[in-house]
Amino acid sequence: MNRTRRTDSKSGHHRADRGATRSAGSARGSRFRTEESGRPGPRPGTGRKSGQGSAPRRQEFTAPVTLTEPLPAVETFAELDMPARLLAALSADGVTVPFPIQAATLPNALAGRDVLGRGRTGSGKTLAFGLPVLARLDGQRAEPRQPLALVLVPTRELAQQVTEALAPYARALRLRLATLVGGMSIGRQASALRGGAEVVVATPGRIKDLIERGDCRLDRVTVTVLDEADQMADMGFLPQVTTLLDQVPSAGQRLLFSATLDGDIDLLVRRYLHDPVVHSVDPPAGNVTTMEHHLLHVRDGDKDTTATEIAARDGRVIMFLDTKHAVDRLTTHLLSVGVHASALHGGRSQAQRNRTLARFKDGQITVLVATNVAARGIHVDHLDLVVNVDPPGDHKDYLHRGGRTARAGESGTVVTLVLPHQRRAVDRLMADAGITARTARIRPGAAELHRITGARTPSGVPVTLPPQPAEPREGRGSTGRGRLSRAAGRGKSGRTAKGAGRPAAEPPTTAARVSTRSGRDRTSPVPHVPTKRRSS
Repeated sequence: MNRTRRTDSKSGHHRADRGATRSAGSARGSRFRTEESGRPGPRPGTGRKSGQGSAPRRQEFTAPVTLTEPLPAVETFAELDMPARLLAALSADGVTVPFPIQAATLPNALAGRDVLGRGRTGSGKTLAFGLPVLARLDGQRAEPRQPLALVLVPTRELAQQVTEALAPYARALRLRLATLVGGMSIGRQASALRGGAEVVVATPGRIKDLIERGDCRLDRVTVTVLDEADQMADMGFLPQVTTLLDQVPSAGQRLLFSATLDGDIDLLVRRYLHDPVVHSVDPPAGNVTTMEHHLLHVRDGDKDTTATEIAARDGRVIMFLDTKHAVDRLTTHLLSVGVHASALHGGRSQAQRNRTLARFKDGQITVLVATNVAARGIHVDHLDLVVNVDPPGDHKDYLHRGGRTARAGESGTVVTLVLPHQRRAVDRLMADAGITARTARIRPGAAELHRITGARTPSGVPVTLPPQPAEPREGRGSTGRGRLSRAAGRGKSGRTAKGAGRPAAEPPTTAARVSTRSGRDRTSPVPHVPTKRRSS
């Protein structure tokens, strides 16, 4: 295919001429082609499985793409056409060898091509899109309220993680970053935009609010990134995302990254990506060879004690439950028996959530008890265990909960506690996720439980953690409408979860032991598998 290029005088990088590829990019019925062969792959689900549920090597998607050949992958960052200061910053951090998703996408993104990338959570997608964004903006300066690059993400935690990951490299190029999320001062965020920010990392709801206030415009954005696009679709953000993309100049570069490329992602690809280079170089999140999956069948009366013994292990663990109320109950119980635990859910203010994550990362707490609000956007080094105290109701939730471990080539274990009445539903869940898990019947104190999870009996000495102040969220005066960021407290329906806008204080530091009677006892974590209910 003949394609014309022009050189961006400010960045020095070649950019594809959009007019030369628009007609090809709108073709219908063609298939995504994989990096390895360029030939269409088999339909999803037809690949051979082995061991821990390995994925098909190639996959066919429904969204149309063009057939322009991609640039070859690189083996080191030094091979890339990036500013010397950026390469020096990478080298100073010891980052010299790119992960597969970075090696495949960076040459094409730096050349100005639109990119559609699938890589499992923890595979290095942040630098895969972040480095091209920064390199393209080297030497440029944003006018007040007019950013030059936009990174859209589904959750507050992911926005902050992306900002933290890119900050040292932005500083090396003297580029300014602004993070726009709900639950934090909209006034300070507006001030950052008025001072000028080349790169904005935002959740859809908050940047929409700032645009409506007149504090942000997108008509000078030259590079747009959608990170975790499938999650934004699942959370009901697509209408907001498309409204924002319609305000971005159509000639700009688009980079879309996701753990899965299915469902509503097709709409985004057809409408907003032009002649995209497609890379699907990593298996889905549940099929990582360094990740083990275990289903532990427990009796109703043993579930709470089993969860407590796992939490008392030596080392950090994230424990997922269905609801924020169940999270608070389990956290209170763990503190009462000597486990350094803290809760994370959508009922906490963003400042409280930030402090909880900081305590977890620096080791002040060893157990993070959370709803699905922690299933994405949280990276903790050397986290080797994730426990589904309550099995999730959706296979994507399972994959992304598990994706908190076995990140960046490390090993990890995902454990799911399964009550007798949940077995059939969990079996369907694992089949939908494409995972073959090891199954065991477990009793508290069993040697097998200790072997799999490191479980042990807690000390029984109550733990007292410094309390976190209950900080009120922003009211009507901050946005004109009193809206919170849509990144918290929304389900697939797009409706705000009950109680998501109310502040919550830390649970008491000591409390009576959680009842270990029936699995449906009101004082124990909710034991059933939900259908599609979410509460975060």
